[in-house]
Amino acid sequence: MKIQDIIKGSQYDLSLFSENIINKLEKNIYLVTSKNKEEFHIKCLIRKKDIRLTPEEVVRQLYLLSLTDEYSYPLSRIQLEYEVSFGREKKRADIVIFDKDNANVPYIIVELKKPKLKDGKEQLKSYCNATGAPIGVWTNGKSISYYHRKDPNFFEDLSNIPSANERLSDILTERWTIEDLIQKDKLVNERKSLKDLILEMEDEVLANAGVDVFEEIFKLIFIKLYDEFESGRKKDRNLEFRNYGETETELINKLNNLFDRAKDKWEGVFPDNDVIKLTPSHLSVCVSSLQDVKLFNSNLEVVDEAFEYLINKSSKGEKGQYFTPRYVIDMCVKMLNPNEKEKMIDTASGSCGFPVHTIFYVWSKILESKGIKKSHLFTLEQKPAECTDYVNENVFAIDFDERAVRVARTLNLIAGDGQTNVLHLNTLDYDRWDENLKNDSWRDTYNNGFKKLKKLAVTKNDYKQFKFDIVMANPPFAGDIKESRILSKYDLSKSIHSTTVKKLAKGIKYQETEPKYTDILQSGEVIVKMSDGTFRKRQLKQSSNMSRDVLFIERNIDFLRPGGRMAIVLPQGRFNNSSDKHIREYIAEHCRILAVVGLHGNVFKPHTGTKTSVLFLQKWDEKLCPKKEDYNIFFATMQEPSKDNSGDKIYQFTTNEQGENVPLLDENNHLIVKHDLFNHEGLTKDGIAEAFIEFAKKEKLSFF
Repeated sequence: MKIQDIIKGSQYDLSLFSENIINKLEKNIYLVTSKNKEEFHIKCLIRKKDIRLTPEEVVRQLYLLSLTDEYSYPLSRIQLEYEVSFGREKKRADIVIFDKDNANVPYIIVELKKPKLKDGKEQLKSYCNATGAPIGVWTNGKSISYYHRKDPNFFEDLSNIPSANERLSDILTERWTIEDLIQKDKLVNERKSLKDLILEMEDEVLANAGVDVFEEIFKLIFIKLYDEFESGRKKDRNLEFRNYGETETELINKLNNLFDRAKDKWEGVFPDNDVIKLTPSHLSVCVSSLQDVKLFNSNLEVVDEAFEYLINKSSKGEKGQYFTPRYVIDMCVKMLNPNEKEKMIDTASGSCGFPVHTIFYVWSKILESKGIKKSHLFTLEQKPAECTDYVNENVFAIDFDERAVRVARTLNLIAGDGQTNVLHLNTLDYDRWDENLKNDSWRDTYNNGFKKLKKLAVTKNDYKQFKFDIVMANPPFAGDIKESRILSKYDLSKSIHSTTVKKLAKGIKYQETEPKYTDILQSGEVIVKMSDGTFRKRQLKQSSNMSRDVLFIERNIDFLRPGGRMAIVLPQGRFNNSSDKHIREYIAEHCRILAVVGLHGNVFKPHTGTKTSVLFLQKWDEKLCPKKEDYNIFFATMQEPSKDNSGDKIYQFTTNEQGENVPLLDENNHLIVKHDLFNHEGLTKDGIAEAFIEFAKKEKLSFF
């Protein structure tokens, strides 16, 4: 009998349990006929009687087997449905393990719940408080949480529960290296995300902590990344971002010392005199929540998701600037095929997804060319000089949101282990860039990267045009630019204005077809003879406001050298609306349109349901991209939604040897989002990126 048949349709997931435990339970299941209906039953280890197997009971029986077989707890120390008194009210705890030396005192309380993240956690803690049990376990078969009750108000996460032969202090004082973290990573073993943990911390301690939640969590992530980075370079080093049974005062002193070292290593993200502002007890809870999480992985997606949540919550959503899902970024990188000699920039970088994933793509090429195998910790390990040189000299990013820039600098510093070229600038207001140099703090943090950026300008001390090989960006859609000083710099901020010509003077040229927008730009005005014989003058008039994304199209084209290529995420309307025809004409005049990829409407949920497409361009160039009127364009539409209507990711599943439907995991044991944009590590089907590469080779595009 397969357990999957019992839990089918219940949303239960048994990925926490080993194959041995599942097989052992399955061998003891039998059928019972009751009222002409067949039911699955088992003899309970503890109650010694016949029990009908519901999905929730399956989880309980599996956990009982885990406690006896894997943790070695004797049956005599375990009781089910243990009565807990709350004054006159009495409730029942699912599983209780009693103290070894006092058979009447609860030691561990286990609460089994249905597949909802928060359901039952407060109930578990109330049981621990009422009985004095120092350890609590919450699980739904898919996720699991272990808690240490320090006092009635504070429960700290544990890495695991002690076995029957261990003490709680053994768990608390166990020293960890980076290899231990890889093996016991909470995100993999407990099927949680960093965002889930932050939500739990907000609910449990941060909501009433009286601090800037973004800043304090950012500090903790920054410190933990540094701790992992140091251990990645020295594998036998003990991790310091852990509570090894220290007092709360000892822990906050240790973490502040680690913070100081991280600030020395990665300058410009936090002020030199900044400290952790959480109280010692709040910090202790947060450290216990994060200490078993491995933040570094093959693409930093773990950290990205957390920062996306934090920044959207604090500022991003208000400006219509939403983080681009990493699978969309990877598709763009694969389709533009950057190499180590090329200069790349993201002009609306957010947390630096496009630059970081470009770095990883190019690094993989460099390592492959040198015959170096890319390891599980390749973001941590020492890399060839070509890898760090590429990051330091060729990769740039700009964003106008200061918090996003600090996050981006952190991720880029980690990726490159050197100077970072992520700059806090307003991409569109380039005339005022030099004014930042008057600010000592800005100059100290950004001047090195700014000097490198200036070297790439076409004209010295003029920041309008640059010589980048690749531009990738997802500019903000919401909010119009209304400052005439900024608008006047952009051709696309002008609209066509028509006036009647009462009498055409002799010798004045006219044409009988409607002019293109770019024709009027070049000549200033065009006179058109209408079908009724009258004349109209077409001129350009300065608009009083303009959508940001329209200005970003022109700005990004200016960043490209001739032959350079671009990927930009735009609202679908830019491709369809008749009122945007002049934008399409402007693009076609300056660039070859390589591809248009329509993204599913759920891609940017829950932040926005705006339908978007990615536009791929190559700037006309006599050698790399000779101008022509007629050419093929690659069109594709994303069929897989990748997220549900609530904005939660949909993951790939596969069938295991037993014929069961199980999550498909990548080489680092992380879930794979279900999309059709590209083939993920050879584990999924070829997608849009592979189809484009085939198209690009057939078209003899210069970068393939």
